[in-house]
Amino acid sequence: MADFQRVAAVAEVPDPGKTLVEIDGEMVAVFHVAGQWYALDDVCTHDGGPLADGELRNHTIACPRHGAKFDIRTGAALTMPAVRPTRSHELKVEDGGVWVRLRATAAGSGPSDHAVPAAGGTAASSPASLGPAAAAPGAAAPATTGPVADSLAGLPLSVEVVREMLKEVKDPELFVNVVDLGLIYGVTLSPAADAPGRQHVAIDMTMTSPACPAGPQLIGDTKRVLVARSDVAAVEVRIVMDPPWTPDRMTEAARDQLGIF
Repeated sequence: MADFQRVAAVAEVPDPGKTLVEIDGEMVAVFHVAGQWYALDDVCTHDGGPLADGELRNHTIACPRHGAKFDIRTGAALTMPAVRPTRSHELKVEDGGVWVRLRATAAGSGPSDHAVPAAGGTAASSPASLGPAAAAPGAAAPATTGPVADSLAGLPLSVEVVREMLKEVKDPELFVNVVDLGLIYGVTLSPAADAPGRQHVAIDMTMTSPACPAGPQLIGDTKRVLVARSDVAAVEVRIVMDPPWTPDRMTEAARDQLGIF
């Protein structure tokens, strides 16, 4: 096991306050709150954002990129888009100094400890409890259509109908649909030149981060849901990263499902 290393003087960090230190080549955020000290990896598990640059409120640090929040006491992910804890470290105060010893693995829990149950009684959870689609890239895709798409089968194709159909497409980690998550920036319909009476559907979709691991599955599921209609000739999914996604784009329904108030 690694030894404790002195990383700062107690007097250097106000209460409340935080500082960034380097230990054996790893960046660690050190927090001083209500007379207590804590240390976490300076890494948001959503997309690698620097936690030490975020806003500290009581025992919560918010990633400055997309707003994911973590408990500085345990490293637990408290809000989406993060679903995995960041690593917390052992810390002690001795001889006027702050000492940290790196842990090998994350000790905090994921948002399953903090989120309300999602639709169907399943809570938004850490990866250990996610279903096969999230646990294994390339796993079998969900059913092509569901109750929402089936209920719209008799309606003429329109932008509104497409958006309703896309509620069948759910993020594999959060179990919230892409419309309520605010990932759909635009829907465009145009007559298919080579298929009279049918439509070409173009979807402008964003991701919660440029390197979102769920991206390929969300694109594939979007196409599968829409091409199931006989009046759809082709589906084009265009990934748009401007403006960047933020949690503010979620609907109230998504916030309620994820336990964000």
